[in-house]
Amino acid sequence: MLAFIFASKYLHIMEIRRDVFQAIADPTRREIIRLIATQPVKINTIAERFDVTRQAISLHLKILSECGLLHIRQSGRERLCEAKLEKLIEVHDWVEQYSKLWKGRLKALKNFVEQEELQSKIIKKNKRNKINQIKKSKK
Repeated sequence: MLAFIFASKYLHIMEIRRDVFQAIADPTRREIIRLIATQPVKINTIAERFDVTRQAISLHLKILSECGLLHIRQSGRERLCEAKLEKLIEVHDWVEQYSKLWKGRLKALKNFVEQEELQSKIIKKNKRNKINQIKKSKK
């Protein structure tokens, strides 16, 4: 009984922590999102696309649903998965902050490299000029 209580509490904690980042962390879930992004897809059709058990697909769908990335609706005898991709804005915003950071750093690196190349050209040109002057003075 103690194990059941512990497992129940642990699983409940895991559900509370689910977010869009957890949803996209798994390649199978990313592929499911890709499949349903443009139109609703039957659960059976999704399950047929993967070489895993239907239970595994059900768990992936449950996680995507709990994270707010899909909605499962009944259509007659079929269950359809519809994408709700608005939550991916969280991922976009998170990635965007690092994108701005790295763009700034890469621009600074580019400027540094260009400055070093310019300095190198100036040094080479000065060396050539000195060599030419030495050659002229020997004549």
